[in-house]
Amino acid sequence: MRKYSGMQHFRLGILLCFALFIESAQAAGPGVSPSDSDIRQILINRIDKEKQSVGIVVGVIDAKGRRIVAYGSLEKGDKRVLDGDTLYEIGSITKVFTSLLLADMAQRGEVKLDDPIAKYVPTTAKIPQRDGRLITLVDLATHTSGLPRMPANFRPKDPGNPYLDYTDEQLYAFLSSYELIRDIGVKFEYSNLGFGLLGQGLARRAGTTYESLVETRICEPLGMKDTRITLTPDMEQRLAAGHSADLVTVPGWNLPTLAGAGALRSTANDLLNFLAATMGYTHTKLAPAMKTMLSVKRPTGQPFIDTALGWVVDTRGGGEIIWKNGGTGGYRTFIGYAPGTGVGIVALSNASSAAGADDIGLHLLDARFPLEVPEGSAKETTVNTKVLDGYVGHYELLPTLIFAVTREGDQLFVQITGQPRSAVYSKTEKEFFYKVVDAQISFQTDERGQSTGLVLHQGGRDQTAKRISDAEAKQLEDALAKRFQEQTAAPGSEVTTRTVIGQMQRKQVDYEQFTPEFAVLARQNAAPVEGLIGSLGALQTVTFKGVGPGGADIYEIKFENGMVDWRIILAPDGKVAGIGVRKVP
Repeated sequence: MRKYSGMQHFRLGILLCFALFIESAQAAGPGVSPSDSDIRQILINRIDKEKQSVGIVVGVIDAKGRRIVAYGSLEKGDKRVLDGDTLYEIGSITKVFTSLLLADMAQRGEVKLDDPIAKYVPTTAKIPQRDGRLITLVDLATHTSGLPRMPANFRPKDPGNPYLDYTDEQLYAFLSSYELIRDIGVKFEYSNLGFGLLGQGLARRAGTTYESLVETRICEPLGMKDTRITLTPDMEQRLAAGHSADLVTVPGWNLPTLAGAGALRSTANDLLNFLAATMGYTHTKLAPAMKTMLSVKRPTGQPFIDTALGWVVDTRGGGEIIWKNGGTGGYRTFIGYAPGTGVGIVALSNASSAAGADDIGLHLLDARFPLEVPEGSAKETTVNTKVLDGYVGHYELLPTLIFAVTREGDQLFVQITGQPRSAVYSKTEKEFFYKVVDAQISFQTDERGQSTGLVLHQGGRDQTAKRISDAEAKQLEDALAKRFQEQTAAPGSEVTTRTVIGQMQRKQVDYEQFTPEFAVLARQNAAPVEGLIGSLGALQTVTFKGVGPGGADIYEIKFENGMVDWRIILAPDGKVAGIGVRKVP
């Protein structure tokens, strides 16, 4: 099963250049969900062009209802059509179900979140402690128990079905001998072991099996008839076969001991039922427990990403996305929703490829999250690696926006401050393009072929970043890291924010206070943004919330008739280099 911390399987990011746009009110409006045709094109590209899956099913839910978009087949060479009732292994999405069981049992008074797990395991088992602190149920559900990702005695006989032969006896033998190396409840470390143990403890407390507990407490109340561990013959017929990264059929996984970490199979229709209840579109007695799941949050160590009970709470894009991914030997899966827009997404893929389902799910919830570019994607032209080496280095667009250009083999990568690196592909020897966003870059060179600048071509504008030394780049990055660590607003950002808002309300923006590049974009987006700000009434409060990883100062701004999330970046001369504004529902 996959974790979301430090993964190489998918890239997470926001817009290529957040500091150079104003997010329109329309783009952030509630209930906006992607069209079926857009989704279908993504699936066609992922399966036919990129060869990263055999069959993908996407489910969408919003205030208007629900939709299914599917493309591909159950198995390579199998012509049967996929639909919302096609089953997939959902891997670590199972952890959301385990966490809901915990929250529900706490609501019923059967357990307490801070109960030690030792209360619910065999009396012969010994659970490790540290400095007198016991591992609790909530520690397990937030990956802060101090337990490792997997037990050291996990040595599968069959790598194709690795969890099958791991026994309860092996689990408790490991726990009895393991010495914690970190404090409990302090540091996030993703743990399949921890969730497997939690599932066992909850089932023992209920006096039943984990599968039976999920079925009676969650699936039956929510009408999830196809979410099971043990499949009926009919379900087996509807199960999409798993495939390896190179699209070879692989066996399914079975997790008898660590079931709570990733044993469930499900369908898009069932998972949309789950989202409907979670998002409040359908009434359920599980609502208090679902609320409890998000009431507990602990940091993961990644900026703007917290862990709740089972869920990932992601605020990197300014809004909030609640999500979880899953992966087994032949599947990649995603479930998530954006409370601010009321849109939920399920994405299920039957291949364990690098470009799986996570990026699709996040992109459909917020288009600023880029789609994955699979490793080995075809390049338009081939450029000599010696030429590419001349481009490797750092380029300053703003003190808070540095382009870091690197090379691996014959592939060039570009990473912008606060964002993941992205591959760029050669059109000519000096011109390159992104596949994750509509943007291009070109290099300016001297007579020796050494680059002197990088030009970003995006949105009809050309913006030049000058080349700087590695030492200069480190100094700027350290300064930004210091601001991010200290979480202090840039001098003048609140005053400038109030000034610009006042001008927007009067529709008399002074574009001379913006950098030339941003002034152009601001003019292009003036009508929708001024319309949004003007509709909110009188300004009431401006509250600084922190510094984003890209250096933007983040403010919560309350008006008479609503509230917005406001992000602003100032250039060294005090001019506005970027503003992001999003209405908060």
